[in-house]
Amino acid sequence: MRRNIALYPWFKFVQQLIFWQATWFLYYESRLSAAEAILLYVIADICTTVLEVPSGYMSDRLGRRVTLIAAALSGAGAAALLVMGEGFAQFALANALLGAAGAFASGTDSSLLFESLRAEGREAEIEAAELKAWRFSFTALALSALTGGALAQHDDALPFLATAIAAIALLVITALFREPGHVTPDSHRENLRALAASLVQPTLVWMLCLTLVMYVFSHIPFVFGQPFIREALTAAGYGAQTPLVSGGVTFLMMVISVAVSAVALPLRRVIGLSGILLLAFGIQVFLTAALALSNSLFVIALLLLRMVPDSLSQPFIRARIQPLLKDGIRATYFSVQSLAGRLLFAATLGLATAQSSATTVMPYADLRLILASYAALGLALLVALALTARKASV
Repeated sequence: MRRNIALYPWFKFVQQLIFWQATWFLYYESRLSAAEAILLYVIADICTTVLEVPSGYMSDRLGRRVTLIAAALSGAGAAALLVMGEGFAQFALANALLGAAGAFASGTDSSLLFESLRAEGREAEIEAAELKAWRFSFTALALSALTGGALAQHDDALPFLATAIAAIALLVITALFREPGHVTPDSHRENLRALAASLVQPTLVWMLCLTLVMYVFSHIPFVFGQPFIREALTAAGYGAQTPLVSGGVTFLMMVISVAVSAVALPLRRVIGLSGILLLAFGIQVFLTAALALSNSLFVIALLLLRMVPDSLSQPFIRARIQPLLKDGIRATYFSVQSLAGRLLFAATLGLATAQSSATTVMPYADLRLILASYAALGLALLVALALTARKASV
């Protein structure tokens, strides 16, 4: 278990070496259309949706290690297919594998960390351990974004090749894990009863609602950020530099997030758990509104804040939820949570696709309408969460 704890930050580092993150939309759009690029993201979410709960059940029954190995294998296969991408069907298959990789890893990695800490009598360290893993993750995202943007300047398939190599390294690290001990209820009925109870517990319900809306708003700049950057740069006469600038923006946003994570714990102690979580969601809503109001180069600078809300929220959400869950449903619960978030985002993206012009390049007029709708909804949700936080004992 001590080896698990020591390896876990490095596992998260390699897991987040996603070299294509800053150029994926541009890569798809250069071969397909803007609407098809969005649809590929929807396909990945749908495939994750199909596997979310089965993968969580697999993790709770068969073990954390074997489930994480399945995630690494799926990710490597997806990256290899994207390197050789030809046509919508092959891209769709690759995104299906990406969805599977996300489903297998969802909740299982965090469960392995918590159960390893508990086996060592160190479960009180979960917030600090989650924050450390988050810093490793964001550092990897920063380095791979910048490197991937530079690679794409030479060949837009190179970021996917680099990600495939990282997936092989992830498989090696995962094989070094050992299965943590966890207590599983004897019957399926007991599992279902415990899961149902978790879905009506007030604190967990509030956390679930917050997690769902933050998942959606965290991914809005991820999906629409690249076409936004391209539109702003093209208007200024620098459109050809979009891949490099996109990688640089992603690099800086991760660096800023790592810096913010260093002050997250002291800030949480000052303003409380509900305070820091509502602050994080408020930043997401503000960023979405800013992108809807202008496509100037100044607004690109605001994209640097994209991952700050995750630094201020995700480690604390996981640390608060973990002790409230029984071992036999822990990964299943996280899978249900992720399933609901992906379903919600896929539904909103489906509506966004309907608003997108059938052209190879998404115009800013389409982006403005989509982003303004998200921002209005986000403001209403922020008020509702603030009014119910105290009742939910957050």
